[in-house]
Amino acid sequence: MTDPIPAHAVFATTQWTRVLATRGESSEARAALSDLCSAYYEPVVKFLRARFHDDDRAREFAHEFFAHLLERNSLAGADRARGRFRSYLLGAVKHFIADRHDRELAAKRGAWAEHVSIDVGTDTSPGIDPPATQEYPPEVEFDRQWAMTMLDRAMKQLSADFTSAGNAEHFNILKPWLTGGGSDSQADAAHRLGLNEGAVKVAIHRLRKRFRELVKTEIANTVEDASEVAGEMSHLVTVLSK
Repeated sequence: MTDPIPAHAVFATTQWTRVLATRGESSEARAALSDLCSAYYEPVVKFLRARFHDDDRAREFAHEFFAHLLERNSLAGADRARGRFRSYLLGAVKHFIADRHDRELAAKRGAWAEHVSIDVGTDTSPGIDPPATQEYPPEVEFDRQWAMTMLDRAMKQLSADFTSAGNAEHFNILKPWLTGGGSDSQADAAHRLGLNEGAVKVAIHRLRKRFRELVKTEIANTVEDASEVAGEMSHLVTVLSK
């Protein structure tokens, strides 16, 4: 199996550190930011859907938000003290929503002679809605989708590694021990792979270890310092257990 990736190797080229190094002014940093935004689009949509309870509106706002974020000089607020891309992205989308609401409210006030306080949303404004009954608050939805995106990206990379090595079937047979799906026993898997059960146990152990390494690599691409990876990994486990 592939050896663990040293932290210094990961952090030599991490995407978020490249973005922060120049606040997105270089073409390399802007490309890195574009890649990160593309990869972590769904957590923002999940946050907006929980906020507005409308999938179409959530995706419309998400497109507007990312277009705004990727504009020149839009990274002035990227604070190195808030080293996680997750924290920056959530803060940025909250600021975008508040600013958009303020502008829409100002436009309404300028259009009407009588100023009316807007307490709920309309077709053209998010409004200031009281939180509706929902399973998770928007911030928790954001973090849960963030965690799921991390796992999904790591799983796809793991699948690609096995496929490129000519072991796609091997991966498909053992994958249920990562995802919890499937009904085969380890004895069944051993029979299908032409191995003994002991070898299958070792293969599953190595598969899980490699998967954890890939999740950590995904996390490393979104933080500034290697010391933050363990905390983000712990946060990922916590939000998925809720």
